[in-house]
Amino acid sequence: GRTADERAKIMKRQMTVFLLCIAVFWGVLMSMSPASAHGVGPGTQVAGVSWEGLLLIVIMNAVLFTLFLVFTQVKKGWTVLVTGGGGYVGSALVPKLLKRGHRVTVLDIYLRGDDVLESVHGYAKLREVKGDIRDPRAVEYALKRCDAVIHLANISPGSSYDPDPRLGKLVNYDAFRPFVRAAKKAGIKRFIYASSFSVYGAKDKPEITEESPLEPLTEYSRHKALCEQILEEEREPGFITCTVRPAIVCGYAPGQRLDLIANSLTHDAVDKGRIKVSGGSQKRPHIHIDDMTGLYLHLLDQTDARIDGKAFNAGSENLTLLELAVIVQSAVGDGPPIKIEPTDDLDSYNVSSDRLRRELEFKPSHTIEEAVSNLAAAFREGKILEPVENPKPVNTETAHQ
Repeated sequence: GRTADERAKIMKRQMTVFLLCIAVFWGVLMSMSPASAHGVGPGTQVAGVSWEGLLLIVIMNAVLFTLFLVFTQVKKGWTVLVTGGGGYVGSALVPKLLKRGHRVTVLDIYLRGDDVLESVHGYAKLREVKGDIRDPRAVEYALKRCDAVIHLANISPGSSYDPDPRLGKLVNYDAFRPFVRAAKKAGIKRFIYASSFSVYGAKDKPEITEESPLEPLTEYSRHKALCEQILEEEREPGFITCTVRPAIVCGYAPGQRLDLIANSLTHDAVDKGRIKVSGGSQKRPHIHIDDMTGLYLHLLDQTDARIDGKAFNAGSENLTLLELAVIVQSAVGDGPPIKIEPTDDLDSYNVSSDRLRRELEFKPSHTIEEAVSNLAAAFREGKILEPVENPKPVNTETAHQ
């Protein structure tokens, strides 16, 4: 989290204190040597100082030097602003960041409720700001004392609690450059942006890699692609940027989303006793939510050179919709029937995440079967109470600090 100059100054101070401690230790040792030669032991004094006192001086010097090293080492934790920290991925990520020792500020309007982070409300290192990414005052306040950003806040297709069609552009695109510049002004050193695999558009290639051209098909994906371009334009020395292009996230989290494919199929299987698939041959990349959040933690641990200005696809399995339906059918346990309906939308995405494995040694460790099973269990245990079809209306035009 510190610059090379800061680390050099710290090392210089450490060396100075180290030499001073050596000098004091040597002086004490020399004063004790003549005393030892004359049989000085416990209970005797040297130059008015007891033998026990001299020993205490040595111990205190060692302890003070050790404490100095501990408190002046390059800090391992970041002070991270997580925008959208009360959302689906954010609600699973924030607790992990805190448990890893990072300090966390959340900026969110909490569409999924003020208690979505209830499990970590007792953490002293957590600061929550209820506000809108479009509000400069809320952004400035949230960025205070932070040195890293994980930017998750966005309006995703199918997940918005506000019917206003303008909202996606306002939040996902219009607010992005002002937010990035505010982050730079606040001294943010590392900016991680959650884009989307959909920026590639549908391709006939066997695999889509980070080198594939961006050919977005929807307004949402176009905004994501444009924001990637903005982030590259704003990148400069000392402001390290990294773009993540997540696959479709699945599994249980406190800020649950049910509109995503695997989650939606699981919801229907448990709640309605049936699985309905349009087409079935279309391939989509998926990733377990624990792997998704684990990647963000992993990126914070990397050196600047390994991630600066780079984009990484983040997925674990490319599955057809029919393959996914079979996984859900098996995980739910009661074997609900699969109904296949015709569709004209047969576009596929076969996304490769080999760069993550090759350059950052990150490999997903959870399966989609695990994600579906965990989600089905959460339904049965009553952890998910509000169906996606009937969300609460929220005025997202108003920002609250």
